[in-house]
Amino acid sequence: MRSTIVTADFYEREYNARARIPEHAQIFADWADRSARARAALAGSLDVSYGPVQAHKLDIFPAQGTKRPILIFIHGGWWRSLDKNDFSFIAPPLVGEGVTVVSVNYTLAPYAGITEIVDEVRRACAWVWQHAPEFGGNREQIHLAGHSAGGHLTAMMLTTDWQTVDRGMPRDAIKSAIAVSGLYDLAPVSHADFVNVDLKLTEQSAKRISPIYLRPASPAPLHLAAGELESNEFRRQTDLIATAWCDVCTAPLSLRGRHHLAAMEDFVGPDGALFPRLIEMTGRAT
Repeated sequence: MRSTIVTADFYEREYNARARIPEHAQIFADWADRSARARAALAGSLDVSYGPVQAHKLDIFPAQGTKRPILIFIHGGWWRSLDKNDFSFIAPPLVGEGVTVVSVNYTLAPYAGITEIVDEVRRACAWVWQHAPEFGGNREQIHLAGHSAGGHLTAMMLTTDWQTVDRGMPRDAIKSAIAVSGLYDLAPVSHADFVNVDLKLTEQSAKRISPIYLRPASPAPLHLAAGELESNEFRRQTDLIATAWCDVCTAPLSLRGRHHLAAMEDFVGPDGALFPRLIEMTGRAT
């Protein structure tokens, strides 16, 4: 039987989502516009420092009341682009349902490697746990959501022994998570020249930060989703983590008619396939 030769073109075709979506610039512009309007409309604390580096900033959009469930959102962009400000548009419907939203920034590649980025997001999550009572949040109800590279970072948070980050934190500090169109085996990414020029991964270093080769540190459920119109590789990535972490993962949700970027629309409002899942997993406000 003839073996399949995987070429550089394969990795470009399967993993370069922007190249597959000609209208990506318009989508990013729409996100920025909607996000600016969301920040103007919501009461919130913007660009709060969670660490010593310039990129260590987060936005807090608190729901009314005290001890509200918290959703920490981790943005994507191949660990090297985009910003928390591009995703504020997910906050208004969640805040309206009594969920406080925290959106996190981190240092982008090539100024930080993925290992450093993982550590930064851990620092951000610890900061949220430490300071939750100050903004009306419930530190016993912290949940995560991430898209694309943010899906990888979300899974990596579930591998964390939080007592190595802050001795006061419980090991189950994160109660649940949802990862959309994420990357869970980074070995193929080390062959994707269009992005690895900044990430500088080898197959060996990629495996060390790939969730499929690690284990979750608590029984917190991980909800999975990917767009129906994603590339085969992005859908395979979701299947990989669903199998590797079968004891904590729910069955992956296929987002009908959605490509990699359009999957974000399912975070927003009752018509989005992900929105009811977000409300259910955060327990809604009481």
